[in-house]
Amino acid sequence: MTEDLALAQAAEAEREISRGKYRGLLHGIPWGAKDLFAAKGIPTTWGAEPYRNQVIDCDATVIERLRDAGAVLVAKLSMGALAQGGLWFGGMTRNPWKPELSSSGSSAGPASATAAGLVGFSVGTETHGSLVVPSALCGVATLRPTYGRVSRYGAMALSWTMDKVGPICRGVEDCAVVLHAIYGPDGRDLSVEDVPFDWLSDVPLASMRIGFLKAEFEKGGDTTKPMYREALDALRSAGARLEPMELPRHSADNLMIILDAEASAAFDDLTRSGGLDQLSGQASWDWPNTFRKSRFIPAVEYLRAQRARTLLMRQMEQLMSEWDVFVSPAPMSESLTVSSLTGHPAVVVPCGFIDERPQALMFTGRLYDEAAPLHAALSFERATKWHTMHPKVDWGP
Repeated sequence: MTEDLALAQAAEAEREISRGKYRGLLHGIPWGAKDLFAAKGIPTTWGAEPYRNQVIDCDATVIERLRDAGAVLVAKLSMGALAQGGLWFGGMTRNPWKPELSSSGSSAGPASATAAGLVGFSVGTETHGSLVVPSALCGVATLRPTYGRVSRYGAMALSWTMDKVGPICRGVEDCAVVLHAIYGPDGRDLSVEDVPFDWLSDVPLASMRIGFLKAEFEKGGDTTKPMYREALDALRSAGARLEPMELPRHSADNLMIILDAEASAAFDDLTRSGGLDQLSGQASWDWPNTFRKSRFIPAVEYLRAQRARTLLMRQMEQLMSEWDVFVSPAPMSESLTVSSLTGHPAVVVPCGFIDERPQALMFTGRLYDEAAPLHAALSFERATKWHTMHPKVDWGP
């Protein structure tokens, strides 16, 4: 908890608002940051044992911009160790819908805390599913912006060519509000482009070219198919003219060698020092063993993967020239891996429940056009009830 800072920011917000100085929709709103964003004087642990006492003497750009918007930082929220999964040095981050289950990761705390109503909104990061997956499992909305839309200055680096920063909220419009506060160049993260974010408010859904991955919606059993059918029907009732589509042929799974190599390089000093041994997760799929193995990835293979990734980006650019948005199940869609590599934006919203667990849709848009998937997701949200349903949290005596 960032108690001293939160109380000071809340008192300042109250003074300013009472004097007529209103900074906007986030003024005075409590929020939480994934614990990989540096906040001056506050521990930034990266969820990992070797860094549990780490204090970084600067504020991340996201922290600065939300402070300037008047938001009140009330907590640094748990994350999977070094941005993997839902396990950190304090244990497992729980899903408020089913506390015996993990909220997944690595933006585990932001998704769980937002779903439970502990914060008004949160900000997390994604390299490969770390916003989409926990948000889908916790029944909240998230926006994974275009790669290069939000500065990562002051955030832990995992993959320099894949890391993205985005909000997790209880509603789609809140995601748009938070993005508006944090996007744009800061002169420090040179991957960030100066591209306007223009919100769509009155564009008829029928005028948008919206595709859906028909084959993916037809997978599953007698429980999932009716739920997805109802979800797509709700989207049609909101005005969408859905057309079936397919992703380009690709080998995206094989290109994840890029993430492994870059993450291993980011933490090579920790690997060499033996610090990885301190992490509680030591299974074959956990970062420690991935980092150890990835030191043997040949540079030739990494570069060939990047070249193949460039071809995939061109294929996706060609595909998206025909569509404004496409819809897929979340998080188990091949489009998640593809768009993680190509940098396309996506919005996730709940679309139902199976065995008392939230299920979700993902709306993917064109590069730097977050407004289109936000608009489509908001139209779906308004046509359904799922965003109004929240877990019953037992706060104790």
